[in-house]
Amino acid sequence: MMRKKSVSASKASLVLFLCQMISALEVPLDSKLLEELSQPPTITQQSPKDYIVDPRENIVIQCEAKGKPPPSFSWTRNGTHFDIDKDAQVTMKPNSGTLVINIMNGGKAEAYEGVYQCTARNERGAAISNNIVIRPSRSPLWTKEKLEPNQVREGDSLVLHCRPPVGLPPPIIFWMDNAFQRLPQSERVSQGLNGDLYFSNVQPEDTREDYICYARFNHTQTIQQKQPISVKVFSMDSLNDTIAANLSDTDIYGAKPVTERQPVLLTPTGSTSTKVELRGNVLLLECIAAGLPTPVIRWIKEGGELPANRTFFENFKKTLKIIDVSEADSGNYKCIARNILGSAHHVISVTVKAAPYWITAPRNLVLSPGEDGTLICRANGNPKPNISWLANGVPIAIAPEDPSRKVDGDTIIFSHVQERSSAVYQCNASNEYGYLLANAFVNVLAEPPRILTSANKLYQVISDSPALLDCAYFGSPKPEIEWFKGVKGSILRGNEYIFHDNGTLEIPVAQKDSTGTYTCVARNELGKIQNEVQLEVKDPTMIIKQPEYKVVQRYGQVSFECIIKHDSTLLPTVIWLKDNDELPDDERFLVGKDNLTIMNVTDRDDGTYTCIVNTTLDSVSASAVLTVVAAPPTPAIIYARPNPPFDLELTGQLERSVELSWIPGDENNSPITNFVIEYEDGLHEPGVWHYQTEVPGTQTTVQLKLSPYVNYSFRVIAVNEIGRSQPSEPSEQYLTKSASPDENPSNVQGIGSEPDNLVITWESLKGFQSNGPGLQYKVSWRQKDVDDEWTSVIVANVSKYIVSGTPTFVPYEIKVQALNDLGYAPEPSEVIGHSGEDLPMVAPGNVQVHVVNSTLAKVHWDPVPLKTVRGHLQGYKVYYWKVQSLSRRSRRHVEKKILTFRGNKTFGMLPGLEPYSSYKLNVRVVNGKGEGPASPDKVFKTPEGVPSSPSFLKITNPTLDSLTLEWGSPTHPNGVLTSYILKFQPINNTHELGPLVEIRIPANESSLILKNLNYSTRYKFYFNAQTSVGSGSQITEEAVTIMDEAGILRPAVGAGKGYSETLFATSPVMHTVRPTFYKVQPLYPRIRNVTTAAAETYANISWEYEGPDHANFYVEYGVAGSKEDWKKEIVNGSRSFFVLKGLTPGTAYKVRVGAEGLSGFRSSEDVFETGPAMASRQVDIATQGWFIGLMCAVALLILILLIVCFIRRNKGGKYPVKEKEDAHADPEIQPMKEDDGTFGEYRLFSFVSSAPF
Repeated sequence: MMRKKSVSASKASLVLFLCQMISALEVPLDSKLLEELSQPPTITQQSPKDYIVDPRENIVIQCEAKGKPPPSFSWTRNGTHFDIDKDAQVTMKPNSGTLVINIMNGGKAEAYEGVYQCTARNERGAAISNNIVIRPSRSPLWTKEKLEPNQVREGDSLVLHCRPPVGLPPPIIFWMDNAFQRLPQSERVSQGLNGDLYFSNVQPEDTREDYICYARFNHTQTIQQKQPISVKVFSMDSLNDTIAANLSDTDIYGAKPVTERQPVLLTPTGSTSTKVELRGNVLLLECIAAGLPTPVIRWIKEGGELPANRTFFENFKKTLKIIDVSEADSGNYKCIARNILGSAHHVISVTVKAAPYWITAPRNLVLSPGEDGTLICRANGNPKPNISWLANGVPIAIAPEDPSRKVDGDTIIFSHVQERSSAVYQCNASNEYGYLLANAFVNVLAEPPRILTSANKLYQVISDSPALLDCAYFGSPKPEIEWFKGVKGSILRGNEYIFHDNGTLEIPVAQKDSTGTYTCVARNELGKIQNEVQLEVKDPTMIIKQPEYKVVQRYGQVSFECIIKHDSTLLPTVIWLKDNDELPDDERFLVGKDNLTIMNVTDRDDGTYTCIVNTTLDSVSASAVLTVVAAPPTPAIIYARPNPPFDLELTGQLERSVELSWIPGDENNSPITNFVIEYEDGLHEPGVWHYQTEVPGTQTTVQLKLSPYVNYSFRVIAVNEIGRSQPSEPSEQYLTKSASPDENPSNVQGIGSEPDNLVITWESLKGFQSNGPGLQYKVSWRQKDVDDEWTSVIVANVSKYIVSGTPTFVPYEIKVQALNDLGYAPEPSEVIGHSGEDLPMVAPGNVQVHVVNSTLAKVHWDPVPLKTVRGHLQGYKVYYWKVQSLSRRSRRHVEKKILTFRGNKTFGMLPGLEPYSSYKLNVRVVNGKGEGPASPDKVFKTPEGVPSSPSFLKITNPTLDSLTLEWGSPTHPNGVLTSYILKFQPINNTHELGPLVEIRIPANESSLILKNLNYSTRYKFYFNAQTSVGSGSQITEEAVTIMDEAGILRPAVGAGKGYSETLFATSPVMHTVRPTFYKVQPLYPRIRNVTTAAAETYANISWEYEGPDHANFYVEYGVAGSKEDWKKEIVNGSRSFFVLKGLTPGTAYKVRVGAEGLSGFRSSEDVFETGPAMASRQVDIATQGWFIGLMCAVALLILILLIVCFIRRNKGGKYPVKEKEDAHADPEIQPMKEDDGTFGEYRLFSFVSSAPF
């Protein structure tokens, strides 16, 4: 407790503020609910703070408020109670606080001048209005004065003073003559900001007697006139003539000629001056200079640049105008007046102060009994404003004490509130330049649950799409929501449902069996309520026969089919489009139930045709292209484009219309179907032709609508079935008169580029749309849902304006109105924009990870409050990375992966994880500005998986009856290895597989010696590793034991033979380190060692059977991972192998073997994958015994022939060698034996060694 008390106030405020954001109740905008709930008063409408009224009309001081129960109203005047019942001239509108002061029936507006404040009160608190200062407008007459004529010499400067009477508000000044025509102004003659008329130098044409200053008082709609001022300018020539006429010929005298003078500033005087302006206002600085020639004014800012897009020059650059000034605009501004003789300058020191403006205005707070919350009131200004609090209109220091309330500067902290804590609090931020007053209520409610969604509401969705079942609710404390399926169903839980904070139940993938009744139950400590809704899941609409690409000859017929299948309860509508637009209104297009037929096809029918099928729940479409080709030409007739029209004539010229007529050119054997009229705007876009309209081919005149301020020329193009003619010669030009704009800019948008600005953009009007010269735009904006006046500025012909100093990401109402020298366009429509976004403030909370399997996990998080997003919510990003492998305990370079989930989604799947690994993740919210802070890292682990295949398998040291196997551990063990599985079987000369033997090897072994194998026999080995989850993928290898060169007979290898399992079971299997003995224990009956050897479209399945004889086997198989039923193939006889045919290449299959008549007796499942033809099991012919024997026999025969030839060439004695051989034939010399497949090599060599030479 002591530690908690030591926490600073600022930290406590922050913690409670976060609690407020999380726990404060949100009252749904349901009209019926709002009518029933108690609510403190809220001021909805009030008069402006400075309210200048017309003294001739009744004074209406507005004050409207809402609340439950309806509030009562009272007023103060100049700080004391204003008893309206005692003043017959004052009435209050019924059910309102608005005062009406009757001036038109004898009342005097001056008597009601003062400061008024309205209070709206009910049993839950009191809200107050601003201080409304009432002042009647004044338009006093000009004081009479005797004006002497102004006599001035040509070239001198002159100032005509206006000095208008002081009015409320100040009048608008302008100068006119007796004919009520404005006096022309220029760089030489101009009106100053104070209303005076300045002449930089006078000219003889300035002589006149009717310089009249007018003051217009807008509130009273009156204009006051000053007495005319007379100005007489003496030119040097006339002055010299006068002097000469009055002097003798002997006198030498004359007036000096007009002399040029360097600039001198008429206003402001001196070399420096100061100016104070308020933030957000328009800064106006003025410099007017005398001189001859007329000086030119230039403006600079010392030590900086004039702000772009906010700086404008008026009154012939004598006035510098900066709109929406901020503190950054403070500084020294220098005006420089220059002519050919020199220059003069003046420095104006500008200081920008600021009336208070909101940083965070207090917001209404709705709490449940016992909850905590905060009201925050933050404002800025220059000087820094003072913050003070009131409770129900009374300063909080003297207000009734509330133990749940604690004031901490600009924050009020509420703890464990009760219903009596309800009140309206006022925050006042003030400095010497103004004040801000905001009402915010604290409404403590204890309400039983209410379900706002209508009962038995029917929801219909398409199968495999999301279903959202609403359960809008309210209660205080906030109710808990539960969903049930069916009237007596159990509560819904699990990953197949998503439960939203607003009570909505989401079924991400609705199936047909999702149809039914769902019950929503809302309960809190004050009660419980439930509501039922119905869900129907429909079959999707499908186009089972789509339109196909067609090529058709011109004038032929074509048909597109569109046959659909849909849910029987939905009524589909079929729409055909051509090139994404409606079909032409032509009787040649026939739309049938399942097709579209086009008769008498023309070139214009060429394009893309789309069939769109719509139901109330879904929509599908399919498209096909139609290509129209020319029909075989008819030699007798030549068709061509028409010749261009000619002799264009304009008649009946009006301001907005003109009649155009022409004479058609030759049709060239193809009737003209229509004429296209185009126009050129020689004033704005010379040389560019635009489409105006088109008329039927039988028409040769047309009435054309025109726009103001356009210099029109027209041309006509004829069109027939072949194509378009060349354009006609242009018509004569016709210039229309100027007018105010008819339209406003389009595509008005408001999007902030920085957190404190609003960039307003629009598409400028085209040249001819301006309707006249001097195109400008009036840009207006105000904050939405805040009772603010429109702020407006007129900008040049640009397409962007930036509003600075805005709150972060708040909505604004925006409008842009065009104007030119002749007036304004119609009132524009309002659009909604947003000020600039800022990075999100908080991270998603309650991040939870559910590991689905060894490679997939599902992450959940709570959405962040929308007001902390501070921008358009784009989604959430999940950063996740592998920390280490649990099997190797080795760290590696962290490679972070990112998954983005669009929208307000609160869960996502993380695929591609590595089994048996430790991961970390965090979640961040994303808006248009960027990413928010990351949530705390969440650690999760993936379970074990099956390992990868061993890294290698080598078979070495072949002997007559043994082979040595060496292997490497899997690259990715994906868990703790428990053992290795070795399977092997012999392969005979006809590529048949013998019985399969299986051995389990401890996981810590890396080699073994297999003994008691058959010599000169090829074996195929299958080797894989195992974890506790199961077996990994296998690696295969083949090897051959060496031949027995000692002539030891080996047993014949037939189908299903080649390795003695009985012998192996009692023979040792030697490891490289120490001998190990394996013995397979038979289980009867059983089917084991199911082995597959797959190719592209077939697979050889073999197995071992131990059990009673005469078992009838069958093979079951199916696609791995599929829920389809197993397919079954019967094996003929009692064979232990079978060939599955007709398989799909590149597909994983599952297979198992069973025996008929034995209940539940089948093998375990095996998985194999088809693919490109596997490496051939063909045995290397060079290692086969029969091939070696054949080659030896051939070599022996060649050797015998050579020996016989040698003997015949060297024979001797009385008898030939042949006879001797016949007489002494060796009985051991026998031909090659073919019955046993041997050659008798040993006997052959014996014969050779004993032959005589």
